[in-house]
Amino acid sequence: QVQLAESGGGLAQAGGSLRLSCAASGRTFSTSSVGWFRQALEKEREFVAAISRRGGTEDYADSVKGRFTISRDNAKNMVYLQMNSLKPEDTAVYYCAVRRAYLPTSRDSTNYDYWGQGTQVTVSS
Repeated sequence: QVQLAESGGGLAQAGGSLRLSCAASGRTFSTSSVGWFRQALEKEREFVAAISRRGGTEDYADSVKGRFTISRDNAKNMVYLQMNSLKPEDTAVYYCAVRRAYLPTSRDSTNYDYWGQGTQVTVSS
């Protein structure tokens, strides 16, 4: 079982930066791929970024590539999403999610088994 808690959301201006954190509990965290997803108002949840269990593989949605960076610290059971050059269209609730152990990263939210409660990110123009 893995429990997740996101933090770091808030209000930013366009062009600004925010750093989201995802704190995980559970022994399987370090053996699991982790993803960030987001859901804007009245829109479907969409993939943002994912990182493999040891951090060797990163994957990004085209809309955030070059602006966002995902990273993890398994010793601290933490995953981060550094968001730079923010745009109003980045406004959404951001969720971290964990796959079962030893599975690769995925862009499909249905492949993730554990989810946090989400943190709101609002970018003003």
